[in-house]
Amino acid sequence: MATRKHRSATVTDGKVDRCFFNESREMQAKGTSSRQGSRAGTLALLLITTLYSGFVGAHGRESLEEDSCVRRIGENMVHLSAYQPQFEPTAQYCTEIPKGGDTFLVIDLVDPAMRDMPIGMKVVRGTSEEDETIAQLSPAYHPDGVIQGQTSLDQGLYTVFITAEGVPPLRYQYPLRVQMINYAEIFRAAVGPLIALLLLAVLGYKLMKSPRVQRWRSSRKP
Repeated sequence: MATRKHRSATVTDGKVDRCFFNESREMQAKGTSSRQGSRAGTLALLLITTLYSGFVGAHGRESLEEDSCVRRIGENMVHLSAYQPQFEPTAQYCTEIPKGGDTFLVIDLVDPAMRDMPIGMKVVRGTSEEDETIAQLSPAYHPDGVIQGQTSLDQGLYTVFITAEGVPPLRYQYPLRVQMINYAEIFRAAVGPLIALLLLAVLGYKLMKSPRVQRWRSSRKP
């Protein structure tokens, strides 16, 4: 069985610097197809960088603190964004990813102090850090405040662990649900219409039982 390959990429001074998430994976694509895949990946990363720059400009610190994609320990915050440009070029996700496939993960180190700490990232299949590692970036400094990685995710449950080697060490985690039905979201979307329908039913019942309607119904009887 071939080992699945996972790649990451960071953008520094406008250039793409690629590294392997999983150094033990085998090379699968060669020749022209490999070069085409590399160019496609580079273009996707540049697109994501552009979209992400717009996101950072549009969100202030106050709105970030209310963002469900933000994790905070003390004064230190990180923000996760996930992209699948091969499906929806401009769509941004967080913990609910609609389809399996190549996924770009972007971590924003919101607080400048975190740029002076070595920070690593690991993606596991499951919920525990001891579960199967799907992708991993060794701790490193990120002076631009952005960590970018690419990996391939199948349908299922994953967890992203972000570790900052500060004093004290910081540890953040995000659950990722890939191509799974979000029953909580469905329930929240259905609550409003159900409440409205229930209120209409109650109002209709009270109206039918009102004396005026009862008299009108009696007058209509032969």
